[in-house]
Amino acid sequence: MVGHVLLLLASMLPAPQAHLSAMTWNVCTGTNSDCRLYRAGAVELAEHIGKQALARRAGVIFLQEFCTGATGTLELWLERRTGRRWTIGSWGLTGQDGTPYACHPDLLGRPRGAQSIAVAVAGDAVAFEIHPLPAPPWYVKRAAICADLPARKVRACGTHLSSGSDYDDRQPGAPYRTKQLERLLEISAKPGYRSVVGGDLNVSPPDSGYGSAAGRRAVAPFYRVYQECDQRGGRRTGGWTRQGKKLDYLFAPKGSVRRCHVERGVTLSDHKPAHIEVTL
Repeated sequence: MVGHVLLLLASMLPAPQAHLSAMTWNVCTGTNSDCRLYRAGAVELAEHIGKQALARRAGVIFLQEFCTGATGTLELWLERRTGRRWTIGSWGLTGQDGTPYACHPDLLGRPRGAQSIAVAVAGDAVAFEIHPLPAPPWYVKRAAICADLPARKVRACGTHLSSGSDYDDRQPGAPYRTKQLERLLEISAKPGYRSVVGGDLNVSPPDSGYGSAAGRRAVAPFYRVYQECDQRGGRRTGGWTRQGKKLDYLFAPKGSVRRCHVERGVTLSDHKPAHIEVTL
């Protein structure tokens, strides 16, 4: 009888909450000689990324300015260090003529594939989707990667958007970046799934008071749908992630964000890694 009572009481207790941690990091390894990971070999790159991610127990990793040639090495490094299965979806940028936008060779002269975006996922079975984004025809193509985790009903989408620089989305107001954000908001939603969206969006937060007004307006709809990791109360802003400005974001369902942290002490890239922990 006592056992039946205990079982009844146990069934009445709320189920323990599940959590998910994610990291986004523009690692700046492909073509920018000002960054410390420029021309880093696959093993070195995997070790630096893995240590940053596992320091805060990330189960999802969004990467930008990564190299396709390091994908398998990073996957193996993560599996050996965690004892868990990891799966990585990677997409290499291409130029206007369709040729790969190559990472510069490593310090030993070995090719490293194309500069890429990637989403790494731990443990669960995962299905990846590549979604092309509007992009100016005179520069590289853009895309987002979405990873669906059916067992957890999570959809994780990562990307790296146009910068608005002279060589990229150079028209007034960076209209392609605005279109990219509109498309990213569309594809991030999936019925029955909770979404986490991350990456280098190359815009300033709506209430930050810096960056282009067009960029601030373009990212504002995300704040209506999601809560941003480092959002400061009701103000749509957050701490800087690159040279005094916030360009890197992690969005999650409203009310789900438990913790947010930007690794300001990391100097390997011109961007800082950002971490989020959410309640599922």
